[in-house]
Amino acid sequence: MFSLNEYTYNLPSELIAQQPVMHRDRSKLLVLNRRSGIFSHLVFRDIDHLLTRDDVLVINNSAVIPGRLYGRKDTGGKVEVLVADFAGGCKKDSEADNFICECLIKAAKRPKPGTCFYFDQGVKAEVIESRNGTHTLKFYPGDDFEDTLYRIGEVPLPPYIKRNKKATPCDDRTAYQTVYASEKGAIAAPTAGLHFTKALLDKLVAKGVDIVPITLYVGYGSFSPVRVSDIRRHKMPSERFFISQASADTINTARAAGKRIVAVGTTCVRTLEYASNANGELAPGSGSCDLFIYPGYRFRVVDAMITNFHLPKSTLLMLVSAFAGREKILSAYMEAIKRKYRFYSYGDAMFIA
Repeated sequence: MFSLNEYTYNLPSELIAQQPVMHRDRSKLLVLNRRSGIFSHLVFRDIDHLLTRDDVLVINNSAVIPGRLYGRKDTGGKVEVLVADFAGGCKKDSEADNFICECLIKAAKRPKPGTCFYFDQGVKAEVIESRNGTHTLKFYPGDDFEDTLYRIGEVPLPPYIKRNKKATPCDDRTAYQTVYASEKGAIAAPTAGLHFTKALLDKLVAKGVDIVPITLYVGYGSFSPVRVSDIRRHKMPSERFFISQASADTINTARAAGKRIVAVGTTCVRTLEYASNANGELAPGSGSCDLFIYPGYRFRVVDAMITNFHLPKSTLLMLVSAFAGREKILSAYMEAIKRKYRFYSYGDAMFIA
């Protein structure tokens, strides 16, 4: 149960979704009963048949920023920078229009403090400090930093999305964003929410489903690889979150009334479980979530979840295995592969209840 090798499966590369479906709510939906292990197959827009007026649907309203920048070093070598903590760690320097941010850097050699990078439209950045795989950069945008990112940055798609942009045009700034995204700062989308349309959400509201927003700024922690053979030794990097008083009150009242809490995505699951006490009562506020959920964890808040299909040996696969059982999850994954479901960020979805 705790061996990394127990959380793997073989996925044909052609099932890794390289772009979204044309209509968000027409992706496939595998429904898994976590008690019986029985699964069925629907289209995502049929989710309204699975939710009732007594359900609370919790969504993550974080928005992905175009935080990937391509530039060059003083020496002329290529460099790729990803702004990793825009929501909480990016702050204005005492100097006008200079911003200091925590970033991830991809370059031929690890940059030393004092190294400068040059990007489009005259934007410059200097390495101030490096530690634990991240780097502190001071940006000289010459303008508002957020505006600069939206002018020259790209949406940081996962590395398994490899496509010819000219051959398969896709507006990732729109597609790789939920329709309810409002809080800027994530470096990855809460992808389970990509399947919802505004019309589908309106239909759920009309049915009486409570839709409650919380915020977790998805960072590199969600995708940090597990490098230890015993998964219990893995440490999750923290990610910033916020839960309003109104959202906490709605969820707590619903739980007290015996209503079902349905989390949209693993980010919501982790945030809700982290911010709750032993009795499952949710506390409002902000902080940093570093909760790693793996088999053996006792869920306190979440009764059902909507999620995508996750990478082998990932913490996300371990989380859903904790919720439904490893064997049931891997069995469902084998069924999804057999039926040619599309996997990962732009792929199809599961409803586990």
